Amino acid sequence: MNYLHTMLRVTDLEQSLRFFCDQLGLQEVSRKDYPQGRFTLVFLAAPGDGERAREDKAPMIELTHNWDPEEYGGGRNFGHLAYRVDDIYALCERLQAAGVTINRPPRDGHMAFVRSPDGISIELLQRGESLPPREPWASMPNTGSW
Repeated sequence: MNYLHTMLRVTDLEQSLRFFCDQLGLQEVSRKDYPQGRFTLVFLAAPGDGERAREDKAPMIELTHNWDPEEYGGGRNFGHLAYRVDDIYALCERLQAAGVTINRPPRDGHMAFVRSPDGISIELLQRGESLPPREPWASMPNTGSW
């Protein structure tokens, strides 16, 4: 058995791609429109996993955009996606500069949480050992739910 992907329904595909690709750093692997079903599927992989993902050897995120407006609630009941990152402070700084709220700052140099434009909770985990605590993160409070 292989883990293939997690599907997320998104309300605004371009806004979601800006978040997942431009801000979080994932890479688009494939995109296909299905006019008969009125939806688009976009598959995303972590940097460096694109070719492996095309061969079903690395997990992906599947963004499903239904062309007809729908309201999706309860992103929190999904749980969260988790990504290991090379420098949690640098990524949180980049996300914050792009206007993303850091819901759970990386006070411990190891873990942070943010949310996608559709409210999907995303856990960021420092690769290897935790980084030494650093301001402004060490004293930053939580914002909202994560």
